[in-house]
Formats: sequence, C-alpha cells, structure tokens
Amino acid sequence: MLIACVAYQDGRKLADITVDEISDYVQKPECFVWVALKDPEPAELDAMREEFGLHELAVEDVRTHHQWPKIEEYGDSLFAVMHTVELTEDGGLLFGEVDVFVGRNYVLSVRMRATRGFKRVRERCESEPPMLRQGSAFVLYALMDDIVDGYFHVLETLAADLDVLEDRIFARQAHSESRALIEDLYRFKRRLVVLRHHVGPLLEGVGKLTGGRVPGICAGMTAYFKDVYVHLERIVGAIDGRRDMVITAIQVNLGMIALADSEITKRLGTFAAMFAVPTMIAGIYGMNFEHMPELHARFGYPVVIAVIVTIDALLFRWFRKAKWI
Repeated sequence: MLIACVAYQDGRKLADITVDEISDYVQKPECFVWVALKDPEPAELDAMREEFGLHELAVEDVRTHHQWPKIEEYGDSLFAVMHTVELTEDGGLLFGEVDVFVGRNYVLSVRMRATRGFKRVRERCESEPPMLRQGSAFVLYALMDDIVDGYFHVLETLAADLDVLEDRIFARQAHSESRALIEDLYRFKRRLVVLRHHVGPLLEGVGKLTGGRVPGICAGMTAYFKDVYVHLERIVGAIDGRRDMVITAIQVNLGMIALADSEITKRLGTFAAMFAVPTMIAGIYGMNFEHMPELHARFGYPVVIAVIVTIDALLFRWFRKAKWI
C-alpha cells in the first residue's frame, strides 16, 4: 500500500506526486523523491524497481521478508534493513521490518509488520530545510534515528519489569511461587536474547557509514550516523547487561530456595533432637528386663517426665538462641 509519494527540492517539499511522475522528478539533479510503502504487493515493488532502477537482489530481499538488520551497497545506492520493536498490550514484543532503498535522488522506505508509522519522521525532516538539503542521506539518518530511539523506550519498560522480578526474589514465597519466579526470569531472559538478535546486527551495518570507506551518498552525514552508532552501542550494552542481571537473579533465587530448604532442614532437625530425648528414655524403660534400676521406684515416673521436660526445655532454649527455631 502506498503511504506517501513526495518530491523535494532545496530542502523543501515541492508536491505530492503520483507513481507515474516519479521518473520526471528523479531525473532532476536538484530534486529527490521520498516514497513510503506499507506491506506492498509484488506489483507495487515491481513498479518501484522500474521507477528507481533498484537492484534485483535487494528487491528479492524485500519480497522474502525476515531479513536480519544490515546495510549493503549496490553501486551508487544503499539498501538498509532495520527492525522495529514495539510493545504489545500484554507486554510482549512485536518486531517489524523496515527496508530502505537510498539513491542520490530517491528514498524508498518499505514498512512491514510494524504498526507505528513514520509520519513524525517526515514532519521532522520537512521542518529542518537546512538538513533536508543533504538529500536522501538525511532521510535515511532520520528513519534510523527514530527506530533506534524506539529501542530506548522498550528497554526502559523491560528494566521496570526486571525490577519487579528482582523484588519478588526477596519476598517470602511458597516453593511453587519460587518455581514460577524462575520460569518468569527465564522467559524474560529469552525476550532479551531475541531483542539482541533483532538489534545487534544493525550495529555492524551502521559502522560502515561512520568510518573507513564511507558510501558517497552518506559522505556529508558521517557525524550523524556516528551518533546513531553510539546509541546502538549503548542499547546493545544495556541488553547484555540486563541479560547478565537476569542470570544473576536466577542464581540468587536458586540460592534463596536452597537457603529456605536449609532452614526447614534445621527446624526438622531441631524437633527431631527434642523428640529423641523422650524416645530414648522410653525405649530404655520399655525393654522389660526384670532387674532394672528404679523400675519399681515410687517417684520414678514423675522424675522421668521432669527429666524429659527439663532436657527438652534446655534444648529448646539453646536452639532458640541459635535462631534455629
């Protein structure tokens, strides 16, 4: 579906044009055309390929979808694949794909599986004529910057979710709740791993635009792409850091479970020791030998009970002092 088809000249919008008029404006050296598509049909891609002279391999990547983030150079044009990340209502992650063809006189952005559009990016570009005079390279930077900024919002939400999970670790909970917490932490870790796979590869691609042999289209925008590169480095580092935090949280939770089990073991051992005293005494006097000391003593029974109570009281006091019970 065609979202927008606009011609620009000298940093300002000329007009909304039709697809058939694209070739007329692309031929003008002082103009460039920015076309935006969403979930295009094969016929729409074929029309754009003819109008802009797009490389067949890049067009085939758009048709197949599910490309990893990358930036490739085809002659004097660039083909960039970037992934968008959005939060769903249930807290899940929705990944989309944005493919961008960049030439000296055109920008073609193709958005797939992404609910959020780039209207505000177009408004930003049109509100900065001095930067828009840089042409298609500035549009590529603006699109890339907007997508990367979206990663920060997702990371902030994930950080808040991780704080909640960490608070649950030190709360008193049943064994079943501890198991559920470990499962939640593992699912959170998997979300971070998937996020890393969708974000990390773009770092290498943007690096091609910041140093070394920079493509001619982006020669005047190196500092801006460097800014995006620095942001991506921070994002990838934050993802890796939070993944390490989740691994540590899982280990801490397992340690808390082991500590709770040891507390239960100590309590059971405490009561076992207290019951061992009357059990031992009762076992001795239950052997039914005829000649046993104090077997027929008048005060034997109360004395034995008193001894049992005294010993258990001393044990109880000692265990309570040791904080075993």
